[in-house]
Amino acid sequence: MTSSTDILPANISLANISQANIPQAKALLYRWLQQQIPAERLAWLDNRLKQLAEKGAADRLLFTTFSSVPRYTTKADLSLTDADLREADSIRAGWLPNGWSLDQAGRTLLLLSLPDKAAESYQASIEKLFSAADVSEQIALYQSLPLLPHPHLFVARAAEGLRTSMTAVFNAIALNNPFPGDHFEQLAWNQMVLKAVFVESPLHLIQQLDRRANPELARMLSDYAHERWAAKREVTPELWRLIGPFLNDQFISDIERALNLPSKEQQLAAAIACAQSSLPAAQKLLSQHPAAKAEIADRQLDWDKFSQQYLAA
Repeated sequence: MTSSTDILPANISLANISQANIPQAKALLYRWLQQQIPAERLAWLDNRLKQLAEKGAADRLLFTTFSSVPRYTTKADLSLTDADLREADSIRAGWLPNGWSLDQAGRTLLLLSLPDKAAESYQASIEKLFSAADVSEQIALYQSLPLLPHPHLFVARAAEGLRTSMTAVFNAIALNNPFPGDHFEQLAWNQMVLKAVFVESPLHLIQQLDRRANPELARMLSDYAHERWAAKREVTPELWRLIGPFLNDQFISDIERALNLPSKEQQLAAAIACAQSSLPAAQKLLSQHPAAKAEIADRQLDWDKFSQQYLAA
């Protein structure tokens, strides 16, 4: 597996990588579980958390506890308020657990309760869980990455996970997860976004999508669009969000094609890309499509509003 330091963004050092406030994260997860599961079931979890904290991550205890969590928490949705989500984000910027289930919260709490002072030992324990995990367990593990101690040790694991053939597992890494945006170098980031397009995952749910846009990714997505068009297939209108900042002669022709497609979503997305570009050719092209230009102005459409109004379903 690739070394963790080999796939960090060039402008990020191990000293300034984003990290969660782990004690606060544990307290918040416990409070959510306490509010939603019966006391006798919570007692089982309390006992196991205590054993793991005292004895360390003995393989048998760790594996049996991790796999047994859903029997006690159930797999019901984690019910969170807006205040809960704000608190989560204050503990770890970008932590968005509004799509989590109770068992995922319980498993994450378990991971955060393991002794972690010995970084390599902690990493080894988590890697053992990954190696034996079923689909639901993999999802919980990848969702937990932004909260774990020693996050730089799991960058290679997250990049390796992008190779999965299971869309739900891929989405646990790519969507509503701050870990890739904080930690992936450009190659891994670009591969993740391209795969998200390929498996039709919603790009607007990728955190830091605009900040991590880059010319190489724009070229890759343009090439992908040409392949799809050659096969008489459509591309997601979100493609133009990542191509727009780097418009050139080739990309302008792609945008022009999108503007002339019958899909309103394609037309508006291409028009937003033009509206946000200072390239004269883009402004000229936008002026040739007054209806789309007017809708952008009337609705004050940017990419976030476009996603909410046309892609949320």
